Amino acid sequence: MTGGRIQAHSSNGGTGNHVTKVIGICRISWIAGLCVLAFVSPQSIAADSAPAKPGESLYLQLGQVGLDPSRVYQVRDASLDRPSIHISLEDGTIAFTRDVFGKVTGAFFEGEGEILLTPPNEVERKSMSLFTGMAILEERFATAYFRFNDDLMSELRPDLRSGQDSEQFLERAGPTAKNLAGIDAMRLLVSFSRVLPNSDGTVPENTASAEGRPDRFLHARLQGTKLGVFDVFYDSTAFEQVLAGQAKPAENGETFYDVWTSFSPAQSGPSRTSRHATQPQSENVPAHSIAVRAYKVSTQVLPPKQIQAKAFVQCEVLSGGTRTLLFELSRFLQIESLRLDGQPVEYIHNPALEGTQLSRQGNDLVAVILPQKAQAGRKFELEFAYSGEVLAEAGSGLLYVGARGTWYPNRGLEMANFDLEFSYPREWTLLATGKPVPIEPNGTAGPDEQRSRWISERPIPLAGFNLGKYREAVTKAGDVNVETYATIGVEKDFPTAPIQVVESPRPDAIQRAPEVIVPSRPSPAKHEVVVGEAAAQAIRYFSERFGPFPYSQLALTQMPGRESQGWPGLVFLSSYAFLDDQQREQLHFGPVQGLLQQSVPAHETAHQWWGDLVSWSSYRDQWFSEGLANYCALMMLQERDPAGFRQIMESYRQDLVEKNKDGMSPMDAGPVTLGTRLLSSRFPGGYEAISYGRGTWLFHMLRTMLDDADPQRAKRSPADVANGPFVRALAAVRQRYQGKPITTEELLEVFAEELPPSLRYEGKQSLDWFVDGWINGTALPKLELKSVKLIARNSGVLVTGAILQKDAPSDLITSVPVYAVTSNRQLVLLGRVFADGAESTFRLSGPAGTHKIVLDPYNTVLTFPK
Repeated sequence: MTGGRIQAHSSNGGTGNHVTKVIGICRISWIAGLCVLAFVSPQSIAADSAPAKPGESLYLQLGQVGLDPSRVYQVRDASLDRPSIHISLEDGTIAFTRDVFGKVTGAFFEGEGEILLTPPNEVERKSMSLFTGMAILEERFATAYFRFNDDLMSELRPDLRSGQDSEQFLERAGPTAKNLAGIDAMRLLVSFSRVLPNSDGTVPENTASAEGRPDRFLHARLQGTKLGVFDVFYDSTAFEQVLAGQAKPAENGETFYDVWTSFSPAQSGPSRTSRHATQPQSENVPAHSIAVRAYKVSTQVLPPKQIQAKAFVQCEVLSGGTRTLLFELSRFLQIESLRLDGQPVEYIHNPALEGTQLSRQGNDLVAVILPQKAQAGRKFELEFAYSGEVLAEAGSGLLYVGARGTWYPNRGLEMANFDLEFSYPREWTLLATGKPVPIEPNGTAGPDEQRSRWISERPIPLAGFNLGKYREAVTKAGDVNVETYATIGVEKDFPTAPIQVVESPRPDAIQRAPEVIVPSRPSPAKHEVVVGEAAAQAIRYFSERFGPFPYSQLALTQMPGRESQGWPGLVFLSSYAFLDDQQREQLHFGPVQGLLQQSVPAHETAHQWWGDLVSWSSYRDQWFSEGLANYCALMMLQERDPAGFRQIMESYRQDLVEKNKDGMSPMDAGPVTLGTRLLSSRFPGGYEAISYGRGTWLFHMLRTMLDDADPQRAKRSPADVANGPFVRALAAVRQRYQGKPITTEELLEVFAEELPPSLRYEGKQSLDWFVDGWINGTALPKLELKSVKLIARNSGVLVTGAILQKDAPSDLITSVPVYAVTSNRQLVLLGRVFADGAESTFRLSGPAGTHKIVLDPYNTVLTFPK
């Protein structure tokens, strides 16, 4: 578990240090993120914290509860059933925990047991098989620790008998049970906080559940005979109610939380995301019961590492019943006070378990204990005061705002208005999301300080800022200012170029040691005009096709490291994006790597539309943001450098099939719809290969398929792509969903509106077949022709034959372009054929002179590399 110590106290007291990683919104599920939290005993609470409060007391009891000596039983032929989960306790001993607020919340079992968990669809069965070797989890176990919020003890009572040797059992199981109690303390707090007395001492009238929603939770941590220790969850309030997984280190030593399967039991058939399941996966309260409408954050930045901040968070209760409100916040930030409408309120700051996405982002959870259950329609304001070291110094006047967790209390990707005010030293330049506005003079500002204020022009999903000793360059993209900020140097750990050895020019000269030349380190400020113009060009290109740039300006700021990041109106560009061709060559960049680095400004600019303006609904839809932003940047490249475009697309294809030492390739990691689940101990690089590589290919397939079948294609000039069906669909997506999240199905429904009759599989104006086989699939089929016949008829040729689809699922459907090769060696598109299964016949008309038929000569289908 990660370091740091728990804080559980009221807001008007308490200190403690927290260690961990800024920027980036955790997109884990309620189960996999919230329910796997580290817990430290109450002795580690800061000594100067305020006296215990009801929420704190409940939380600590839930996290320390031990087994009850009076509740030790023999159990035989018992079972626990939850949707899709069957747990058998065949023969053994079970002990239940002591009461917490009158509730039994846990049990420890030792003996012979078995779990059966049945994923509902092929995607989840394949995922399960990847990690466990079996499509259905059927595992015997010797011990099990259960946490629950329902009446599980009564459920088992008919199969319980008086226990024997209870003292010996408690000696063995007691310490383990107590150590594991803290894992689910936060999740159980959310359930049982509803029984807490109100702040005025009155007792809540209804303590059963949040209004209109069931709350039933079970976590089983099992010691399997073959699989080792693993977790199974059922949580009725979660985005996906069933989850099984395991914390496991990768070969490089980094720990991942491998999610074997995660689903809603109601799912059946193809694993599509419900078109109504628009709840972001990072949402920490069920069904959006409380929404954040606006943030006002005042931050004093103290380079090189510290910030001191106050965040005013305006909330609205959409559905009542919630008593505990959860936020993500960097583990490096210490909350000094927390108030609700001006009054102190209880909170708990808890670190995440190593390996989870929450921990990998460097964030903890902050639980705010509301004074009473939230009432629908109520509006309130939370005031967080906090400080800590969330900046990282990289050298050369560069700070990394984003290495150590989110810098403001965050609820996930919720659209909200932001009002950000900063004070910082005069020698630094600060850029933030939003539009800069004049700021009132402040007599408290020191002579060496400057202040700035930034207000979002529309609701945005997240906010950020960057700080450096920058030089500035400005260019225009229509009415949009593009400002580029870079330093004269690169970060301290930036790699030096390879040493060049220069031999003596005279062969008859006295032999001496070769002269070595170390090229000077790059200066990003020298190339900021080129980088700014690349982004300006992208704005002009995308605006013509998808609609106006969403904001009045775009700021590009240099950031240390290899990764870049797009925020609304603000882009963090890696120092590598500022290299010229010669510097890339000195660093041994390959041709593809060089082209991709040149496309970074366009890629991050595309995120202003795809990811910032139109966001994704859940982790299963996140792929479209990276895949579409990447493809939009490559569309620009394709127009000016078709060969370079083909090189990149081919490299993505090759990356998908490159085998590791276990003989597995990234294509085996799963479909794009697994999102961050693709990051696992089996495939540490799986997310990038699938979300970027395969995701980009999926949009290329859609575009070329729509363009090939477009009745107006012949009337358009090669440069007139703005009126093509693919671009029209994206413009419609922007118009329809700007400021909203979108699901994969909703996205594909817009594309389906552009389908001409020739692309309607079985006559349906739907792309369900593409979702099922390609978006929810992993195949790279091999396509071959069979039994081709060319029969001359009148002024043309009748072409018949069959398409074989090999190394693919039997139900995979692929739209395959079929071309004729004429006598003058021209390629003529005859049409597209749906390859449905292993073999599909076709009958097409070709022009006179056709002497050969070829499939997909321009490589527009993601097939296995030849």
